Amino acid sequence: MKFDKRGALMEVEVPGMAKIQGKVRDIYDLGDKILIVVTDRLSAFDVIMDDGVPGKGKVLNSISTFWFRKFAGLCPNHLISADVKDYPAPFNAMPELQDRSMLVRKLKVVPYECIVRGYLTGSGWAEYKKQGTVNGQPLRAGYQNASKLDEVLFTPTTKAAIGDHDMAISVEEMAKDIGPELATKLRDLSIQIYSEAAKHAESRGIILADTKFEFGLDEQGNVVLADEVLTPDSSRFWAKDTYAVGANPPSMDKQFVRDWLDAIHFNHQPPAPALPDEVIAKTQAIYAECYRRLTDGEACAPCLSC
Repeated sequence: MKFDKRGALMEVEVPGMAKIQGKVRDIYDLGDKILIVVTDRLSAFDVIMDDGVPGKGKVLNSISTFWFRKFAGLCPNHLISADVKDYPAPFNAMPELQDRSMLVRKLKVVPYECIVRGYLTGSGWAEYKKQGTVNGQPLRAGYQNASKLDEVLFTPTTKAAIGDHDMAISVEEMAKDIGPELATKLRDLSIQIYSEAAKHAESRGIILADTKFEFGLDEQGNVVLADEVLTPDSSRFWAKDTYAVGANPPSMDKQFVRDWLDAIHFNHQPPAPALPDEVIAKTQAIYAECYRRLTDGEACAPCLSC
């Protein structure tokens, strides 16, 4: 285990076990299964920060586990267990992995990010201001920043390697690659899951502005929800009581970090600047509050005080 100066878990190393290192996850291939460990690393603008957020990985993993279980009847997912005692050796003898890892089914990954937007903000707002479209889809005139869209939009992107940027792609282009039937199913499932999650979040005082999903195919060709789901790293959450149209509402996700980086004129390229204590502490508080609200306080996040 490698920790930074604040105690954030930055990397997991298991002797004799090969791993794939993602932006915030350390992934172990176990044959027909995969073990995903969510570290406390923080990525913004596709750049991995040198500073982690202590306990962030546990919150992300716990939120994903909550959603996987909640929507199990809506779409199959890759979760087998999030309990260390169910893992194969040597991982079942590593209590440090509890709450920040999950054992999942191995799937054939669909190489696209399935992004769903219920509100006009971020890159979608920037495109709309220039040409009245989002991902090339024409929208009516009159929207403002943070406006709720008349219809939920599916705006997929390519799935870029670490250090590269995802590129917007149309559903038609995606269909040419993976077939129209699968592309349509991914679109419909993504919108359905987003819509159900948005209702749940709103009842807890949170607006789900947009999110991204990742899917895979099992051996029978069934679509399976994978990776992380509806976390502050993969979604844009706004507190309902501070939401207003016309400006960027205060975020309950890592947008806070992005905004700070832009305020210091970070060029979105490595090396990343050092994050001050107050940015780390604020990020911890945001993630903990998001967990508490979304999961109805089912279990207090074991890493951060609520």
